[in-house]
Amino acid sequence: MFESVLVANRGEIAVRVIRTLRELGVRSVAVFSDADADARHVREADTAVRIGPASAAESYLSVERLLDAAARTGAQAVHPGYGFLAENAAFARACEAAGLVFIGPPAAAIELMGDKIRAKETVRAAGVPVVPGSSGSGLSDAELTAAAREIGMPVLLKPSAGGGGKGMRLVRDEALLGEEIAAARREARGSFGDDTLLVERWIDRPRHIEIQVLADAHGNVVHLGERECSLQRRHQKIVEEAPSVLLDGATRAAMGAAAVQAARSCGYTGAGTVEFIVPGNDPSSYYFMEMNTRLQVEHPVTELVTGLDLVERQLRAAAGEPLSLAQEDVVLTGHAIEARLCAEVPARGFLPSAGTVVALHEPEGPGVRVDSGLTVGTEVGTSYDPMLAKVIAHGPDRATALRRLRAALASTTVLGLETNTGFLRRLLAHPAVVSGDLDTGLVDRDGSSLATDSVPDEVYVAAALCRHAALFPSPGATDDWTDPFSVPTGWRLGGEPAWTQHHLRVPGHDPVTVRVRGLATEAEVLLGEPATAPAGAEEALPHGHPVRARLLPTTPTRPTLEVAGRTHTFATDTAGTWLGRDGDTWHVTDHDPVTARSAGAAAHAGALTAPMPGTVTVVKAAVGDAVTAGQSLLVVEAMKMEHVISAPHDGTVTELDVTPGSTVAMDQVLAVVAPAEPPEVES
Repeated sequence: MFESVLVANRGEIAVRVIRTLRELGVRSVAVFSDADADARHVREADTAVRIGPASAAESYLSVERLLDAAARTGAQAVHPGYGFLAENAAFARACEAAGLVFIGPPAAAIELMGDKIRAKETVRAAGVPVVPGSSGSGLSDAELTAAAREIGMPVLLKPSAGGGGKGMRLVRDEALLGEEIAAARREARGSFGDDTLLVERWIDRPRHIEIQVLADAHGNVVHLGERECSLQRRHQKIVEEAPSVLLDGATRAAMGAAAVQAARSCGYTGAGTVEFIVPGNDPSSYYFMEMNTRLQVEHPVTELVTGLDLVERQLRAAAGEPLSLAQEDVVLTGHAIEARLCAEVPARGFLPSAGTVVALHEPEGPGVRVDSGLTVGTEVGTSYDPMLAKVIAHGPDRATALRRLRAALASTTVLGLETNTGFLRRLLAHPAVVSGDLDTGLVDRDGSSLATDSVPDEVYVAAALCRHAALFPSPGATDDWTDPFSVPTGWRLGGEPAWTQHHLRVPGHDPVTVRVRGLATEAEVLLGEPATAPAGAEEALPHGHPVRARLLPTTPTRPTLEVAGRTHTFATDTAGTWLGRDGDTWHVTDHDPVTARSAGAAAHAGALTAPMPGTVTVVKAAVGDAVTAGQSLLVVEAMKMEHVISAPHDGTVTELDVTPGSTVAMDQVLAVVAPAEPPEVES
């Protein structure tokens, strides 16, 4: 076993690898960019080395800087994690040339399986069934179009290099092939530095099932069963489980044997994954898609059902040890399900979010595991992948694992930025998910109904009472003197107490005024403007009508609100601007109506703003251009995700404040399109 290993990655996977290194008594070396100087993986490693600025190209993707860090710290081996250089054959060769052991397969295997075109040809020759599609590498746009027409619509465009769903495009309309090929090439080039594409037949309502394999340098290969990865959004996995409810024992054995053959065909060693696409109505008809020559994000579900530490197995294989288990030794016990927590806003089409973690609670309990790179103070930017953590639950059966995972997500708190936690909890309660009737299009079909954009009334009431409580001295406090005339008690001579108004706003929603009188521990509250008509009996918290509400004695960051006969417990930050409950979060800010009216009057009707923080990658218009409604003007990218900014109406571009490479903040004005003048009507 190695004495020292450099982890050439960041975030939750770096923390995960460091955990196993610590258990094995191996010294860990972390690397970090300027953006990650205070990151959790840096704190948990035995030593850490700065390798450059925030840009991944100048830090985590710099082979020279990574090798220099290994040399300076005396590391014997390099674990690449996943993403960045994990499937980069040149990096594996550079490690070998520098006298370092690359903890992964041989460079030749990475190169072969990283080229999806050659990979398909290789495994087909080994007897593994493959998806019908184009043949040959370096196809032109015209050749891809011709191949798509020959296969028949719909088709799937895929980058030959890379993985993770980046650059994939499902095309159902032949007329859109040119536009989609260009977009796929652009994203593939940006993500992998290679815009080579292939085209495959699209299988409607498919299931994505993958087989985990382990191989040593002595010719031994075993599989560890399958993972169901059909719950995806835009070809990106978000929930994975093991085993799959679709497979019976015979199909599992056949797919496992095919995966072993695929691994043998490329001389594989270490941990790898062979991915198959499976028609949901015929699981015996499975097709090879690709092989991931690295550890997978979803490896914890396999670890929980097999009892094996896959990072340890990678290390032992890289150290030259033979496998210590045969195929008959692999036993699957119980069921495990994983959910990926990402920095994104489900209600805004899953656009990336960013911010600083101001409060954090990660779940615990029987069968619950969390792989996370988060701590309070972590700054989540748009330079890297949006995945922050993974919550995994294991149980004796699938129903138990699902129930435990939903409960774990409900108790997860990440405040300071928006995440998909609440969305995942609702997805896991979807009837099709509960029954196991999955396919890769389920989330894209039904996801919008789970991405709630509503703000419950009690959120505004809780935020108002937290602010109201901060205006008063704590009961029994003697250390600080408070001017009694500065406290808005609402007392008035000879009349009812006056209301204290709290003007609040959640981004993306209209402002709300909450009126409060009395103490926060025993108050009257009124939402919105006072109403003249009586309240409807059906409303639990009627707008415009006073109701009794109070904050119960709890910790400052776990306020419990009692209103309209119900209690609601929230998580909040010390400033009281973020509230969280059951995985959902709300950023409740103070709102100045006067300033807002002035800004609204000055706002231009044709202003186009950034829907997310990110970088402008493409500018397709210039000041003075005449544009039509829906025409693409700009492309903003964040966390490897592109978003097209289109003209809101026919008109002329009168302002354009960005160029390719510009960094933009969310809601920043990018361009202005003045509406076209209506044609004059002759009298």
